[in-house]
Amino acid sequence: MTDKGDARHLTTAEVASRLEIKPETVYAYVSRGLLTKIPASGRRGSLFREDEVARLAHGRRHGGDRRATVEDIVSTVSRIEDDQLYYRGRNVADLVTAHPVESVANLLWTGELAPPPEEFTAPTEILATCRAAVAALPDSVRLTDRMRVAVTVAGASDQLRFDLSPQGVRRTARILLAVEVDSLGTTHDSGTLAHRLGPSLSEHPIPTDLLDSTLTLLADHGLAISTVAARVAASARVHPYGIISAGLGALDSQYHGAASTVAYRFLAEAIPDPLAAASDRLRLGGGLPGFGHLVYQTTDPRAELLLTELRTIPAAQSALTAIDTLTTHLGAPHTAIPNIDLALAVLMHAYHMRPDAGEAIFALARTIGWTAHTLEEYTEPPLRFRPTRTPTP
Repeated sequence: MTDKGDARHLTTAEVASRLEIKPETVYAYVSRGLLTKIPASGRRGSLFREDEVARLAHGRRHGGDRRATVEDIVSTVSRIEDDQLYYRGRNVADLVTAHPVESVANLLWTGELAPPPEEFTAPTEILATCRAAVAALPDSVRLTDRMRVAVTVAGASDQLRFDLSPQGVRRTARILLAVEVDSLGTTHDSGTLAHRLGPSLSEHPIPTDLLDSTLTLLADHGLAISTVAARVAASARVHPYGIISAGLGALDSQYHGAASTVAYRFLAEAIPDPLAAASDRLRLGGGLPGFGHLVYQTTDPRAELLLTELRTIPAAQSALTAIDTLTTHLGAPHTAIPNIDLALAVLMHAYHMRPDAGEAIFALARTIGWTAHTLEEYTEPPLRFRPTRTPTP
């Protein structure tokens, strides 16, 4: 234990011992705002205020039968620390391009970074039923709406949907990812997810490795609102099809899954004249779509990694030039941070994708993360988010 000013501080190991948790869980608490990490001057590691740790320990001991809140969720699926994103303790920067998204999914689901034992495909009869249902929709229906229909139909068609064992959940997840991709009108129903998804997004060929990298970057991001929705459903032991439906429903928002579409439209205005486009948006009293982030302070590492890859692609240069101009002229540093929605918008413009393509990429990728959180939530007490008192009318 060390003193720093008037406060007493604990090391990571001391916090873990005091709370009877693993050291990696300490950083999960940091990601959720339950603990404040303080850089340890002149030494490696971090320090934590003893009084803050004590309050947390007291709440854990005396919670009694109090039901859980979102702040009580402690997940080891991913964490955000020092503007870096980690999956199961591995920096996403070390995973992207080095491992296919199927292996990253296996990491998030099992903790093992290895190719999954089976290809992500759906039984023929389930896929045929999903395709028929989706084909009945009008051509104007968005890709994510088609995914929602496919997920619902697949769930109704799968007699094993209530197999909630880890093996059963992983089996269902492979089917879910397959029907989300293969019900969109592509002719492929084998090969990698990125290979099968590309033709539904654009008439122009999209490099499979680039699309695969994008899926990896979007696979999980802690307790985003759609992930919380998925976990609440999982706490009631809803089957995985219902859980993914809950996640997809929460994703359908301008503040969440549709943010890339908003950024795409703004970027279309900004490419010919970046400052004029920014001026128009600012005059209307809103921020600039695709810039800034609630969590990251200096850089969104997902955007940085994707934009770095896009800088090698000639077709992306006009959009990147517009972003560079805006970044140079924007004010406070946090408002000048290009986020992952803007990087997705650049990808969409470079390959002439559908305006809703970013939402579909996001939904497919996040299905992987929701599955990991489902597996984790299934190990918690059921219905832990249910209120204990009837609200006053």
